This record gives sequence, C-alpha cells and structure tokens, in this order.
Amino acid sequence: MALTAGIVGLPNVGKSTLFNAITKSQVEAANYPFATIEPNVGVVKVNDKRLEDIRSKIESEKIIPTTFEFTDIAGLVKGASKGEGLGNQFLSNIREVDAIAHVVRCFANPDIVHEHGVVGDPISDIEIIEIELMLADLQSVENRLNRVGRKAKSNDKDAQNELKVLDKCKAVLEDNRPLSDLSLTDDEMKLIRTFHFLTIKPVIYVANVDEDSIANVEENEMYQKVKAYAEARDSRVVTVCAKVEEDLSSLADEERDEFLSELGVEESGLDVLVRNAYDILSLRTFFTAGPKEIRAWTFTEGMKAPQCAGVIHTDFEKGFIRAEVYHVNDLVELGSEQVVKEAGKLRSEGKEYVMKDGDIVHFRFNN
Repeated sequence: MALTAGIVGLPNVGKSTLFNAITKSQVEAANYPFATIEPNVGVVKVNDKRLEDIRSKIESEKIIPTTFEFTDIAGLVKGASKGEGLGNQFLSNIREVDAIAHVVRCFANPDIVHEHGVVGDPISDIEIIEIELMLADLQSVENRLNRVGRKAKSNDKDAQNELKVLDKCKAVLEDNRPLSDLSLTDDEMKLIRTFHFLTIKPVIYVANVDEDSIANVEENEMYQKVKAYAEARDSRVVTVCAKVEEDLSSLADEERDEFLSELGVEESGLDVLVRNAYDILSLRTFFTAGPKEIRAWTFTEGMKAPQCAGVIHTDFEKGFIRAEVYHVNDLVELGSEQVVKEAGKLRSEGKEYVMKDGDIVHFRFNN
C-alpha cells in the first residue's frame, strides 16, 4: 500500500539530513516489487519485533518487513502560498501525501544559519509553515466556491451540499485555524478529501534536537515548546537527531544497536517516526509465514480478509475462498503452529472477516 508521509520544514532545520538518513536506510528494490522509486521518495522498512518472534517459532529462510514511504517536499519559505521560493512545487507535492512530518529545529548552532535569523522560537517556525498551508487551502476553497456557487443557485442538491461544507471550511481558515479543527460528518469528510486540502492531513511534529539532548530530551526547552504545541492540537511529536540518524543509517545492525546504547536510547528516532506515521494513517500489519519466508504486509484498519488477500496479489482477492487465521500472540504463547491448532486457536474465516493487527494468515483461493 503506497501511503506516504511528506517531510516538510523551513530551510536549515535538518529536513534534508533526515531524508538522507531515510534514503541510506532505503529497502532494496528486490524487496519492494512493482514500484519505481522516485528520486524524492524514500522507502524504509517498518521494524517489527514480531517478525523475529514468528521466526523463533517457525523455521524460515528469510524475513521481509513491510515498508513505508517518505516524500521529501521541496523547501518552504514565507510566501510560498503566493509562489515565493519553490512554493508552487511545494504545494503540488504536499497535496499528494497522506500525512505530514513537520521537522522543527530544536537546537542552537551558530554555524547553521536560521532562515529568519532567530533560533530558539520553534513555534514561530511552525506557524510560518502552517499559515502558508492555511492560506493555500483558503485560496483553494475560494476558487471552488466560485465554481460551485453558480450550480447551487440552480437547485443542484450536490452543489448545495458542497457549498455548505466549503462555507464551513472558509470560516475556519479565516479564523486562522486548520481544517483539521472542523467537526464533520462521514459524508462531509468523504467530500472534503476529494479536494486534497493541506491542513486536513494528520501531522507529526519532528523535533530535531542535538546529540546532547537525545537521552535527556525533556530538558530541551525548545522541544518542550513543540511538545506543548502538538498536545494542544491533539497531534504527535517525536524527537530525532537528524545527524545521528544519518550516521546510524550507514551502520550494520549490531554496530547500530551498540551506538544507540552508547547514546542512552533504545531505538532510533527514525524507527519511532516510521511507527507513528504508520499508526496515524490507521495502517496495521498482518503476516504470512512459511519455510521460504516470513513476511509482514500492510493493510488499513477495517479491511476484510479478501481485500487483505488482494494486498498480496489481485488473484488472491478475486478467487478468495477463506482465510486460515491465528494471532501472533497465540504462536508466541503456545510455541508452535501445531500447538496453536490443537488449542483451537486456528480459525477458518470467510469474506466478512475483518482482519486484525498481528494476524498470521494463509489464504485459500481458486486459481
């Protein structure tokens, strides 16, 4: 599933360094079939310890994690909504992503110039970008209102419904609030998503700290400001040190773990970012397991068994008969597939079964 998060931020906040770490960590093309990776797209693995848990119970030649895409969005400056800098390219690219990873500078370094000459005010940095996104959305709303208004006057019911939603959007944006503040019905949300508005997308704030702050991030005052800002907007914040992530990306797994241990952290900031980006998009994981490979697959929460079969291959969905399912927790607890079967934990599920995160499944289908 090609859902992606766009990495945005002001110049010199560490965005490019973080993306360099992502591209160095990029999965081999052989593990990412049927896709041409664009130059500004990084495809990274979703580290999931459950793969090793499964392998400890089921002998297999290899394990293949699922993946997640990050898109490096062209740099943003004040006035982007009016075409300043690479504004038009920025807005075009960001409309295509599903979530936003907003990198915020939370370190002081006199050798790295700040775009506006002020270091230590991360909220101002955040607001510059968010204002530009709101202005771009407002322009889109007004353009759409001009088109749909004429249809609404001719008693076109669809146009009248659209007009009501657009009026709500305009009011929120003119109040300097993002569209994510709107309370919308399911039908209204379905409609609004077709417009590819920018401020309706879920956001993760990525606090880029220096190496000294990694193990004691709560003592970083700039991080605390970003954390409070994110919490007030019911958003998530993760911390990374982009330079450290770039260094980690070139290390073997054992060296990487040793380096993280020396820094006093259990996992890399990139892993935390990937997991959070995966989660805010309601992405979940099911597994297939056999002697050739144990593999993780991404699906969207709420998908039924035939749709998940289609994630593997469209023929699996077309010819779906049933899914033989058990949960990874049962395998870990009971020790083997055979004991799972004997305990009655292996189920045969039909077309209406809603897949669960952590399901291990074997699909039966007609060729």
